[in-house]
Amino acid sequence: MKDFEKFADCELTALRTELLPAGLDSFQVGELLSAFLAQHGYGASHIEARDAATRIEAVGCNLPCLQEELEKLAFMM
Repeated sequence: MKDFEKFADCELTALRTELLPAGLDSFQVGELLSAFLAQHGYGASHIEARDAATRIEAVGCNLPCLQEELEKLAFMM
């Protein structure tokens, strides 16, 4: 099993703050997730990022869910 980076709560909170404004669609949220991962040296499939956006929205965008979805999306660049 791979070891994944545990992102700092302050980073996840900042990302969550970006994701919460009304009007963002799954494409935009997927782009934000991809950009966050890129800043940490990871890549992500844009299609999978959009799917993750839908799952994150469904559970209310909590920090444990964000961490879990980022782990699923991330791949080393």
